[in-house]
Amino acid sequence: MTTIPARLAQSTRSSGSTIEARKRAIQMYRDWYRSAPEIVSLYALNVSPAVIRHSIRQRFEKNRYVTDPRAIDVLLLKSRQEYQETMNCWKQTDHIMGILLQSKDRPQRTFLQKFYEGRDEEAIVPAASGV
Repeated sequence: MTTIPARLAQSTRSSGSTIEARKRAIQMYRDWYRSAPEIVSLYALNVSPAVIRHSIRQRFEKNRYVTDPRAIDVLLLKSRQEYQETMNCWKQTDHIMGILLQSKDRPQRTFLQKFYEGRDEEAIVPAASGV
């Protein structure tokens, strides 16, 4: 498949209200959801499209209660960028498996628990973790 950079490009828009931002977020979710089989075939992943869809759902659910339209616009901009990079095959399989499929939820530990382990995991986050 040839890469056409402008294939999925959209101009940056600002939402006038939370209703408009919600409509744009739902459209972004639909774009990701419908592209799950294509992502699996593009990157030759050993997972089903259902796993990709579940991961996408988790990502959107994490930001479900954001109400500020400007914050939603930033999240949508980042999501659109990730979507364009993913669908144009500008990422490698490791990026997809690491960023999209692995959850970032870590159990909360106290300072002393981290101290006793002798390391601080937040200081050694790998570069391809999507942070």
